[in-house]
Amino acid sequence: MRGAPAKKRLGIGPRRRLRGSAAFETVLRSGRRSTRGGFVFYTLRREAGPPRLGILLSRRHAAKASVRNRIKRCIREAFRLEQEAIGAADVLVRPPYGMKPDGRLFARLRALFAELRP
Repeated sequence: MRGAPAKKRLGIGPRRRLRGSAAFETVLRSGRRSTRGGFVFYTLRREAGPPRLGILLSRRHAAKASVRNRIKRCIREAFRLEQEAIGAADVLVRPPYGMKPDGRLFARLRALFAELRP
């Protein structure tokens, strides 16, 4: 008897994340910088492969860890939904300082990621 079919994982796996300081530095130094809606995006196009996401978020952005985590969650979810349209690129996101996550943040981020299409 077989079990239930495996569900498709909806998160962002390790292949879709920027890992390590060397990858972050490469995108920061060689990537194209653009500011949209207070967010700073660093984008570095690659030849092939899935899009990868990195998030630059410190205590300066939000003092409480729970607020920082909510901001990161919104960024990851917006990226997850728009990743196929972005193409082969490394994307580094830095939110504005002192931002408060609200109901409009997710929709705003999704629109900003849509603008990153090649």
